[in-house]
Amino acid sequence: MIDVHAHWRPAELANALRERTREPRLVLNDAGAEVLRTRNGDEPLDKAFDDVQFHLRRMDRQGVTTSVLSLVGGFCWIESQPVEVSKQLCRMANDAMSGLSEKYKGRFNVFAALPLTDIAAAAVEFERALNLPGVIGTQVPGNGFLTKKDAEAMRPIMEVANRRKAVIFIHHGPRPGDPFPKVVGDTDNARRRNGTLDMQASLSSVMVTLCLTDYLAPYPDATVVVHNLGGNIPYEIERMDHRCLLDTPKEELPSQRFRRSKVLVDCNSFGPRSIEAAVRLYGAERIVCGTDGSEFGCKWTADALRDADIGQDAREKILYRNAEAMIARASAAQQQRIAA
Repeated sequence: MIDVHAHWRPAELANALRERTREPRLVLNDAGAEVLRTRNGDEPLDKAFDDVQFHLRRMDRQGVTTSVLSLVGGFCWIESQPVEVSKQLCRMANDAMSGLSEKYKGRFNVFAALPLTDIAAAAVEFERALNLPGVIGTQVPGNGFLTKKDAEAMRPIMEVANRRKAVIFIHHGPRPGDPFPKVVGDTDNARRRNGTLDMQASLSSVMVTLCLTDYLAPYPDATVVVHNLGGNIPYEIERMDHRCLLDTPKEELPSQRFRRSKVLVDCNSFGPRSIEAAVRLYGAERIVCGTDGSEFGCKWTADALRDADIGQDAREKILYRNAEAMIARASAAQQQRIAA
């Protein structure tokens, strides 16, 4: 298995967390022990950051040959700081994750973090990071692509990806300044509403922007990946087609446009029936593995792919062949650039 959706919490950011006055931050608890305090509670310091040996052992147990590391959502606050702060923190995180790729060759690749309060500065850091060992692309927030109008601001990053044949991994999340999450914690079933209902609806909007507009036309050499099967599109596509036939019968069916698109999706967190629906819509060649980088996520994904009625060829494409080709393409482009 190649896991393209494996989040990472770099210990190199500890000092910056100590200086924060709002969550997430490192503080002393009532017992005098340093903990990572987040909106979900306190976590002991020895659990607050990812340990590479622990991660490698988990990968080996689950048959994961390569993980593509990206910042976990709770650490993406570094991207929304004032640009003079954000540039330093993103650089630190990218150097740290690249260092793991260099030290453990073949086991890790990296999606870079970017200072998103200044898109020009983000493009500069993206260019720099793509020269680092193992960096094949960047992770950017889904709110940047909810509509084509939103996505206009992301063009400098897209232009770098296209020129460098790099990967854009679009993950559900806010742009700097966006209210987030949309549902407050004292709402009933807040985690279900935020972590599934709102997330999947937002990712569906991202896919509509990418696949049903001409936004990606100038970027044929960039690879775009959206997580969680691209939202609810595999289940809503029949209704989209129905409405299209009723409302705009001369328009090409949405299902045809989604099927023709080159946008990849990962299968993180979904079961066998959902994967079957995604294969029917997108084709197996458009789906890669994702697990959130956790033991449970790896087992869930492996079991879902085992039980999905998609055939062995499709299963192998999703498990590793599609991601292998994606990483090889981005890595080859990086090596050509460095050699030049």
